[in-house]
Amino acid sequence: MSIYAKALYQNFLGHSPGWYKLLIIAFLVINPLLAQVDAYIAGWLLIGEFILTLAMALKCYPLQPGGLLALEAVIIGLVSPEMVYTEVSSNLEVILLLIFMVAGIYFMKELLLDAFTRILLGIRSKTLLALFFCLTSAVLSAFLDALTVTAVVLTVCAGFYSVYHKVASGKEYHHEHDSDDDDQINELHRSHLDEFRAFLRSLLMHAAVGTALGGVCTQVGEPQNLIIAAHAGWDFIQFFKAMAVVSMPTLALGLITCYVLEKAKVFGYGQPLPETVRNILQDYADHEASKMTPQRWLAIGVQAVVAVLLIVALAMHLAQVGLIGLAVIILTTSLTGITEEHQIARAFEEALPFTALLVVFFAVVGVIHDQHLFDGIINAVLVLDKSMQPGMFFIANGVLSMISDNVFVATVYMDQVKTALQHGVIDRQHMQALAIAINAGTNLPSVATPNGQAAFLFMLTSALAPLVRLSYGRMVWMALPYTFVMGIAGFVLVELFV
Repeated sequence: MSIYAKALYQNFLGHSPGWYKLLIIAFLVINPLLAQVDAYIAGWLLIGEFILTLAMALKCYPLQPGGLLALEAVIIGLVSPEMVYTEVSSNLEVILLLIFMVAGIYFMKELLLDAFTRILLGIRSKTLLALFFCLTSAVLSAFLDALTVTAVVLTVCAGFYSVYHKVASGKEYHHEHDSDDDDQINELHRSHLDEFRAFLRSLLMHAAVGTALGGVCTQVGEPQNLIIAAHAGWDFIQFFKAMAVVSMPTLALGLITCYVLEKAKVFGYGQPLPETVRNILQDYADHEASKMTPQRWLAIGVQAVVAVLLIVALAMHLAQVGLIGLAVIILTTSLTGITEEHQIARAFEEALPFTALLVVFFAVVGVIHDQHLFDGIINAVLVLDKSMQPGMFFIANGVLSMISDNVFVATVYMDQVKTALQHGVIDRQHMQALAIAINAGTNLPSVATPNGQAAFLFMLTSALAPLVRLSYGRMVWMALPYTFVMGIAGFVLVELFV
């Protein structure tokens, strides 16, 4: 191998494992050859390859390997550039949300960290704390947006982690610090750090599942819910009532599952907050309180007022979520003295890489559309006896949402159902029954994998995930009991009451 060839190989995907580099190269070689033989099989292979890049997120950010695969898919004709643009355009609301709302939450982190520190230190029972995170995320997600709620939880947990990691590294609160560097942490703190990571991982997963439990309940809980409501002709109250036979029992079972997991200490749950970490967080809270100035109090007050305005604006849907996020940025920065460009730029560091990754994901969804990968499954369900269709729609939507975008899956199924209604194949009552099954299917079983829910994928690719060792495989493992309970409960409830 020549010097330049070796250098090129070393540069390719940076510090990723050698076997992973070779595997991505093999994919890039195989895909064009297979596409010439059978584009349908090549499309399914591409989905599997993209899921692998997500699974390797802690070793290499998925944007690079996944982006190469998506670019190749366009070049070899598995998806057209027009279809990619169509997918991106139809999801512009989600993209704006990520760019502006996540940045807006960043400028409220002082308020959030202060409030959640009081909660963390006030609730000493880990089980009650887990239930609080799960239930709060569920309630907020029913009226706000799962990604916004996830951004809040990530901001809070990242703040906790940063405080402890800095102190454990022998630094003061005001020192600059790299939370990714464990070299300066002694052995005593290192064992507590591992316990703290497990503690934060469990809270993150309880909160993420909570967004799914709440998101299924209302018309605004998830983006696909709006599509389903529009096709079914439901307003906010009608949607809630229609879904209640499934959503309310499932919410109760989800909270029971949260309780059992914490008490049984299985699947990575049950780790309490180490006492040394609690003491450090208490000292930090006391330190911050002691140096409060009128200016800082006013800044936190402004953030609190903006938080209330945010909740009202989102609950009343005064504008698109991303535009509300932009308003949050403008209000918080202008009224708290943040005026320099580099101060504002930091807020976008978390969201923009994920936004780029999401566009790549939409390209993969475009492959699913152009190659009609789901048509066989959809058609197989539609030809079943009507009495069997709701349950099978739930299963089919759940399985497809685990590997694809649940908005895309819901859109495809609802379009098919609407067409069947227009042609007189089904009546409106049956169409609404199928809408309930589709909504439950795209929201509940999709917690099984990070690619099933945008909130899960956002959490996996966040800066916090590698710090607390939250990998793709670990997320799947920790979500497994929830997937089982929510999946079985959803299916049984759909079969019995829909």
